Amino acid sequence: MNDLQATVARAADRAGSHSTAPALLLQAAAALGKLAELTNAATEGGRRPFRIPTTWQPQLSELAYLVYLLADQTTVDIDATVRALAYQVSADAADLRGQTSDSHWF
Repeated sequence: MNDLQATVARAADRAGSHSTAPALLLQAAAALGKLAELTNAATEGGRRPFRIPTTWQPQLSELAYLVYLLADQTTVDIDATVRALAYQVSADAADLRGQTSDSHWF
């Protein structure tokens, strides 16, 4: 567990705010919905270019906090798994750049 994940877990312990994994998943989905609502409002339903609203940072932080709590609750080392995913995405992108356009299956 990395420092940030441990910090989030300690904060939840101190606040007594641990929830079950299903409850955290629902809370994360609600937080994502708030970000979607902010985006919809900021773009006037997609009619304007997206500009990050002033309330974006706290809402995005709430979502991240919930993801870290969910990882803690389900014993996932989020730092290691996100790093592994980032490495895989980079490797896949490098592989695609090395291929010719007619070698793609799509």
